[in-house]
Amino acid sequence: MSPISEEQLAITRREAIQRVTALLGGVALVGGSSLIASCTRDRTGAQAGVGTFTPADIAYLDEIAETILPETKTPGAKAAKVGAFMALMVTDTYKAEDQTIFRTGMKQLDDASVTESGASFMSATPQQRLALLEKLDKEAKDYHDAKDERERAADKARRERHEQTNVSDTTSAQQDDEPAHYFRMMKELTLLGYFTSEIGCTQAQRYAETPGKFEPCVPYTSGETSWAGHA
Repeated sequence: MSPISEEQLAITRREAIQRVTALLGGVALVGGSSLIASCTRDRTGAQAGVGTFTPADIAYLDEIAETILPETKTPGAKAAKVGAFMALMVTDTYKAEDQTIFRTGMKQLDDASVTESGASFMSATPQQRLALLEKLDKEAKDYHDAKDERERAADKARRERHEQTNVSDTTSAQQDDEPAHYFRMMKELTLLGYFTSEIGCTQAQRYAETPGKFEPCVPYTSGETSWAGHA
């Protein structure tokens, strides 16, 4: 197999980020462009830990990711070492405040598991884990829907002020931006980690290292896996 250049890797990672963004409804991923540079980092950190994440933390993240993307006819997120990937991305690409939200969210998720099922997430059954994450997923969606509505209202107010005063409003939309929900962070990193892994590219999707000519429209049979990015 011929080596893949850094430019090709960057394109593949960018395509993966675009796909995950589309899966999540078009919302920009936490970490932004820094994710592109960091996706090449080694994910084999479960034994030694990553940054402030201990091996136990990474095992916990693996189980969260596996509940989101479980093993079926293809290996799941845990086999792709998504827990270590999540720890790397949070450590390398998240701002300090986002790291705090993520780490606090890990405890909140575990506390919610105790409240819902009487057991920690690691001790809960697969059914209990899935029920909890489905509830958190809805909570995160409702949170971000309300957040988007507030941001649209703020943008409209800025435009109206500009029209009335004819003076550009220098208030940055980024300054008014509210933090992401912690489960949204976990879900997007799970999807990104899985679909940039070797397992995600070659087993969950179809991959061709030398694709040949570009075919914009190809026959599709229901149930077929999609082609991996840049394949």
